[in-house]
Amino acid sequence: MATPRTDPLSLEVVELIGTVVARYYEEYDQAAAEHSLTGAQARVLRLLSMEPMPMRRIAQKLKCEPSNVTGIVDRLEARDLVERRPDPADRRVKLAAPTEKGRATAALLRNSLNFAREPLAALSEEERRVLRDLLKRMLGEDVG
Repeated sequence: MATPRTDPLSLEVVELIGTVVARYYEEYDQAAAEHSLTGAQARVLRLLSMEPMPMRRIAQKLKCEPSNVTGIVDRLEARDLVERRPDPADRRVKLAAPTEKGRATAALLRNSLNFAREPLAALSEEERRVLRDLLKRMLGEDVG
């Protein structure tokens, strides 16, 4: 196991990551509110717009309790943004999937998020690639 870094540079990097995350969530919540959604509802809708998935997997990806996800999906379903359907691979499992209206709303949300677009645009493609690969490495994901 790696030793935690407490040197000034590592502490500064951690602080900067925290600031980036806070700004991201702030803008995400603002964009969600413009569509009368909570930040959590918008994040679930974004996830589902990439692929339908069971509640348990949504909870794992968002690092929250499955019961919380059920409530969020219930509210999205009541607004005709999400529907539940049987999983073709296992009919005992229900998948949450975006409706056409849900996909359109997710696209509007994605397009209204301006955070980091301008700062990232100031970086070269190679710098963005390096940043992406470093973030993936920090998360333990394969870089390749």
